Amino acid sequence: MPGSGTSVPGFGTRREAREDALAVLYEAEIAGGSAFEALARRAVPPSEYAIELALGVDADRESVDDLLRRHLVGWRLERLAVVDRTLARIAAWELIRRDDVPTGVVLSEAVALATQYCSAESPRFLNGVLRAVADEVRGSDTAA
Repeated sequence: MPGSGTSVPGFGTRREAREDALAVLYEAEIAGGSAFEALARRAVPPSEYAIELALGVDADRESVDDLLRRHLVGWRLERLAVVDRTLARIAAWELIRRDDVPTGVVLSEAVALATQYCSAESPRFLNGVLRAVADEVRGSDTAA
């Protein structure tokens, strides 16, 4: 996997953008505000892609949450840890809105961030939920 300084699509700078978007959306949820407000509080703005992710997830939260709820078997979205829920929202939004990002990249990036920031069970759990979301949104060919 390329290092974080590369500009390979789906890795590197986009990985950092996803991490920044995670931080912005986490802050917004904890503070009870919007992604726009959380972005405005930052001394240094994140990349354009991080801003797109954060504002996109915020704007489409209702439809993203409805999509996730359909695939959370035995769980309520509100019961997920904030970081898990935020990662799921980011990945689901990318699957819906960014068809230029391969499905496999969206899933692997979500799992990698979950491995770094969430509980030991989260990566596998999120992968299963997001694979089902990808099947619905992008069809059964989620390997691409």
